[in-house]
Amino acid sequence: MSSPSKRREMDLMKLMMSDYKVEMINDGMQEFYVDFHGPNESLYQGGVWRIRVELPDAYPYKSPSIGFVNKIYHPNVDEMSGSVCLDVINQTWSPMFDLVNVFEVFLPQLLLYPNPSDPLNGEAAALMMRDRPAYEQRVKEYCEKYAKAEDVGAPSEEKSSDEELSDDEYDSSDEAVVGKPDP
Repeated sequence: MSSPSKRREMDLMKLMMSDYKVEMINDGMQEFYVDFHGPNESLYQGGVWRIRVELPDAYPYKSPSIGFVNKIYHPNVDEMSGSVCLDVINQTWSPMFDLVNVFEVFLPQLLLYPNPSDPLNGEAAALMMRDRPAYEQRVKEYCEKYAKAEDVGAPSEEKSSDEELSDDEYDSSDEAVVGKPDP
């Protein structure tokens, strides 16, 4: 077994032992989901996000690819793709870092200290700089709508289309299809 694959295995096991819910995407150890909780005392507190992690063949010498699966409103996260703009992951990654660092330090720091001067979501960055209370309200709305624990496994497109249906449109009765039951 080569050194990078041993390290990948060790880091993944360490992450699983750190009370993170980790779900493998396939048989290999290179793609998986991690359930990530918003940091305490932040606008994101109480939110739960599913993070997709892809480890390159050269991990730990090359950084993991990290992306939010369910929507989050943040200047440094692309709203559509979930891509993360984080220097420590994109430019200054070092083999000294591991997966636990990503979830216990890097992502919490990103959510606690957004950087509107280097945005992936220009609208969020502009709103944060122009109208902080409106920005904070939008973050909380996204947390309520997309980051509940029960939403973590559901694709965001499905959830939003269900919400657009009124109760009358969504209510289906088997009686209309099958008829009345026999007495």
